[in-house]
Amino acid sequence: MNYEDLIKQTALADERLVVMTAENRALIRNLPPVLGPRFIDTGITEQTMIGAAAGLALRGRIPVVHALATFLTLRAFEFIRTDVGISGLPVKISSFVPGFLSDGNGPTHQAIEDVSLMRGIPGMTVFAPADEADMLAMLPAIWASPQPAYVRVNTRPGTYAHEAFEIGRAEIVAEGDDVTILTYGMLFEQTLVARELLAAQGKSVGLINLRSLKPIDETALLRVARGGSLLVTVEDHFLTGGLYSILAEILLKNQLTARVLPLALEEKWYRPGRLSEVLEHEGFTGQHIARRIAAALGEGGASIAAGPAVIENQFAE
Repeated sequence: MNYEDLIKQTALADERLVVMTAENRALIRNLPPVLGPRFIDTGITEQTMIGAAAGLALRGRIPVVHALATFLTLRAFEFIRTDVGISGLPVKISSFVPGFLSDGNGPTHQAIEDVSLMRGIPGMTVFAPADEADMLAMLPAIWASPQPAYVRVNTRPGTYAHEAFEIGRAEIVAEGDDVTILTYGMLFEQTLVARELLAAQGKSVGLINLRSLKPIDETALLRVARGGSLLVTVEDHFLTGGLYSILAEILLKNQLTARVLPLALEEKWYRPGRLSEVLEHEGFTGQHIARRIAAALGEGGASIAAGPAVIENQFAE
């Protein structure tokens, strides 16, 4: 099953679900003849689409809207905030090519502040699946929730067998005494590689997949913070407003401190290229992550071996 299969299955079982797009059909090409009037393409008009989705939600529908992540979160931000957020309507936002998944595109098409923007809207929930299997496990609960939701769509294949999804609960992949890696979205596969490389050097490495960013699993974060290990946040997002900021807010609220190494984009957009080139140039391959962690632990990183090659982006139309 893929994304299109899941949304078709859900829509056929629940006539309230309406599929909408702002002329971005990459994930839903075959749905128009199946859903008929419940498939709406507004054209390149993200603001209009969100406004129409809010109107449909007011009338008992569950709109699932699709567009490029950067245009949804920036061009249509006021409409998401005002029409959807203030009213608390169950509009489900499927954002296409977020973060590094926009690989070959320049700064105008890079959604690397989207988590910050969306989590700032009261009532909005925010999710970032690690891979396609993770996303398919997450979406039924997200679509069934009465709250508005923002989802960083990720159709990349993965090898990790994810546990059952629960909104607001993190996936504890492993626990570690020396370092705990905190991540979300497509960089999860690179942190798996980093964990293996560090473990080969004798390090005890924890890994947490924070697939639900809002609400977030404060209990899990506080537990690892109190454990005393180095905490490493890894995200394809600006440093400001993402996971590093979320962790800082939680620590301060609970009057805690911790050793934290943030790996994010600091005051810069990333250089466009193939996904493997972006990860290499920006220092987010599993090997780069492992070396940066080893250096933070005072071990140096020269002895970290090369990890497996990254799979190219599967999103290109």
